[in-house]
Amino acid sequence: MSKKYKFTNNSKLYFVSFAVTNWIDLFIRNEYRNILPDSIKHCQTEKDLKLYGWCLMTSHVHLIIGSGGNALSNIMSVLKRHTSEELHKAITNNKTESRKEWMEWMIERAAKKTSNNAKFQLWQPENHPIELSTQKITWQKLDYINYNPVEAGFVNETTDWLYSSAIDYNNGKDLLDVILLDPLII
Repeated sequence: MSKKYKFTNNSKLYFVSFAVTNWIDLFIRNEYRNILPDSIKHCQTEKDLKLYGWCLMTSHVHLIIGSGGNALSNIMSVLKRHTSEELHKAITNNKTESRKEWMEWMIERAAKKTSNNAKFQLWQPENHPIELSTQKITWQKLDYINYNPVEAGFVNETTDWLYSSAIDYNNGKDLLDVILLDPLII
């Protein structure tokens, strides 16, 4: 993997995106959607994750993150592993999921294509972290995150999407503790 897509400086902020294997629209159901914020909260309290922006879409996640000391690569590993395990359990135990067999087959098939000997592969392996080196890039990525649900046609206003930091940046409170970016200091 190129140096372009690695966490190289834990004192910097990063824009990170990751997707469900095969871009499965997993997060159309609340029982799956609510697992991600819980995992992020765990990483905030236990792993020194600093969250500056986020958006959960139907098949992928965007974050702007930093660290209070723990390596960002470790934090991401814990976050993805924990959500993967919890989501796999939720899918397996969901008696009313019409796509259950298909989703289980897709994530088990994805695991067979990797060399880590896992029984399932819920997330695509890459995170594509991009260091936010300037104020302009940082605000561009935050706007991208917050407007993603509007661009997708899910809502008309950024603040109407519950699973996003747009609410925080408009004087509200979303599901997670977000550290607001100071427009003058990055």
